[in-house]
Amino acid sequence: MTPAEMDSKLDQHFAFEADDDVEGVLATLSEDVDHDIVGWPGGPSRGREGARPFYQTLFQDLSDGSVECRKRLYGADFLVDESVWRGRAPGRPFGLEGRNRPLEFRLLHVIEFAPNGNIRRENVWIDLAAVQQQLSQG
Repeated sequence: MTPAEMDSKLDQHFAFEADDDVEGVLATLSEDVDHDIVGWPGGPSRGREGARPFYQTLFQDLSDGSVECRKRLYGADFLVDESVWRGRAPGRPFGLEGRNRPLEFRLLHVIEFAPNGNIRRENVWIDLAAVQQQLSQG
């Protein structure tokens, strides 16, 4: 895949996330995706249906989200994306009471692509210290 093709797929994935579109997000993943959100209580999952509970919970806990890409690095079939997420926390993201407060944190995605262009591995590292600091105040 070219870097432009990888950008397009990941940007599509982020757009579905911004729209709270579970089916859209899942469609960007391969059928047998390895889905690993580091620190997620359910641990890593496999397959689209294995990833579904994460996105259903995410869309309840966070809203009005946008992702700002800071930097991307590319390999033959992978990319590393450093981004900042900004939005609101109406639910209980990562077990913390959001109370609809504004929230901002850094993300690091390590994405591997299948030959058909879908995401076959999504590994996400979240700056949980920033989340905890913002949501534990007042």
